[in-house]
Amino acid sequence: MTCPCSASRFRWLRHFCSLVCAVVGCCSLPPAKAQNLDKPLQSIDEDITAFAYAPDGRIAYSVYRRVKTKVYDALEHDDIWIQDTGGKRRRLLEGQKYTRGAQTFSYLIDSFRWSPNGHLLLAQLLTTTVLDDSGKTEDSFQTMVYDDSGREVRINKGENVILDAADPFFLPDNATIAALAEAVKPRQLFSLKSTRIDIGPVKSPHDGRTFRDVGPIPGTVSIAAIEQDRAMNGPPRLQHLDLFTDNDKELATLENYEGGLSVSPSGKKVAYFIDKEILEVRDLTAPNRVARLRVGLGVYRWASDDSRIVLKRALEKKSGDLVWIDLPALASVPANHEIPIAQPTPIPILHGLSFRDFAISPDGHSIAVIIPGKRNLLVFPLSR
Repeated sequence: MTCPCSASRFRWLRHFCSLVCAVVGCCSLPPAKAQNLDKPLQSIDEDITAFAYAPDGRIAYSVYRRVKTKVYDALEHDDIWIQDTGGKRRRLLEGQKYTRGAQTFSYLIDSFRWSPNGHLLLAQLLTTTVLDDSGKTEDSFQTMVYDDSGREVRINKGENVILDAADPFFLPDNATIAALAEAVKPRQLFSLKSTRIDIGPVKSPHDGRTFRDVGPIPGTVSIAAIEQDRAMNGPPRLQHLDLFTDNDKELATLENYEGGLSVSPSGKKVAYFIDKEILEVRDLTAPNRVARLRVGLGVYRWASDDSRIVLKRALEKKSGDLVWIDLPALASVPANHEIPIAQPTPIPILHGLSFRDFAISPDGHSIAVIIPGKRNLLVFPLSR
């Protein structure tokens, strides 16, 4: 069978597919459904560091930019852009013009998060600031807020930056931003913080508690959270928390937590890795209903109907192939009983090629990927 990428105008696809075919013989197998990699639906030929879909299908993305000063010649100041569904692009931030007083600093855009109404955009920065003439530096998280026209959204009429704010997300009111603040460095445990655009910081009823990860529950002011004691002696606990009251419910005490906490689009399921092999999926309303899958640690995104995930079989910001994973039905498991482990059959996407990052479009009909090396963005139809 002819390699499906052999005629591609993208040289990296031709070369990489040839390597894959030679090693694993993928092109001798009939694909579940052919995908034409020669004609992406959209493409952005830039060195992209992060991107995210808006609810209406627009794409926010950041582009690597190198900035020179009299002292430093390799600072990073990423640009921020938005591309609409027709391919028209608009720059929100020109990185080389972004300054912060007299301090010298370098930053990269690590992630984006849109507001539910699609009009506001959060950009998480990983920032390195030069503290003195000796070259001593300090790393920190920051979150910038923009509207989709490129206007800075100022917090309580001040700056458009929230300091010490990681993994930010909007609540359903499109005006309140929840985020994590480092409680135990480096990036081991976090506390919860909230900020309203009109008045600034909002006191959290969960002050003093520390977490390894949180995931917003769509359409609510609640989160799923992995709580861990500050000394990190006890087991991690899966919690259901209201951000503005002390209402909470412990859903499960976990054997371990490896990462990847995420709530499904319906808000009914939560998933997370308990080790480097096993993904656990649990019912948020009936937490004794659970399933485990041996899929290998990676980065995943939910399908819109909660029935399956797309898994990148590599860690964050590392390249790996993309596969569909069908999720088994959840079943009630009595306390202190062993949970069965399913062995799903992965279904390759985009001919088993590797990608650095990916996202599923809001309508579920396409998938955007970042190619290794040049880090260009391509959008393809998403099929089984």
